[in-house]
Amino acid sequence: MKSEILYPGAFPMVRVDLAAGENIKAESGAMVASSPTIDIESKMEGGFLGALSRKLLTGEKFFFQTLKANRGPGEVLLAPTVPGEIVVLELDGLNEYMVQKDGFLAGAESIKIESQMQSLSRGLLGGEGFFILKISGKGALILNSFGAIHKIELRPDQEYIVDNSHLVAWSSTTSYHIERATSGWVASFTSGEGFVCRFRGPGVVFIQSRNPGSFGAWIRQFLPVSE
Repeated sequence: MKSEILYPGAFPMVRVDLAAGENIKAESGAMVASSPTIDIESKMEGGFLGALSRKLLTGEKFFFQTLKANRGPGEVLLAPTVPGEIVVLELDGLNEYMVQKDGFLAGAESIKIESQMQSLSRGLLGGEGFFILKISGKGALILNSFGAIHKIELRPDQEYIVDNSHLVAWSSTTSYHIERATSGWVASFTSGEGFVCRFRGPGVVFIQSRNPGSFGAWIRQFLPVSE
């Protein structure tokens, strides 16, 4: 499969060209359009229990779309729900990525998607919950963000601090732990910054320029309040 990001910026799509017999799996609802040679199926990744665990534990949708070039080569257009960028990564069978629950858009049929449990402290304090997605295998992985995507490459033992709500994905070679953003509890809450992730390289971290929670709070102030 070949992919190309169309209209880079706030409102992109990705075009995926499939050879005859090739398949791609995508987040449910991600498909915009396709060639008539493409068949669409709903599939539970990892079987019933795997799909159920993703739905209950990470909030991901129960089904993926499986797009199959069964009747000859064709193209598929995919787009995320929220305005933001798209990035295409190529997995080589060795590297793995941890992805926050809304960061996955699509991927080659050969990649594997699992629910990964975080530690108790990370789940309680990290903002993304106890479970995230662990993606491995070989082939293209397509991620999306809320806002622009920024790539941070960490050298061995280099540290970097990221607000949890701005995380998209990070390579499994990095280590990280949760800590308070400021030195005191009162300062943490009054500053608007509760907890952050301190990453240590080597590895790569992808972050998004917008905070979904903050945007939601901004929207709510304009909604009418029912009496």
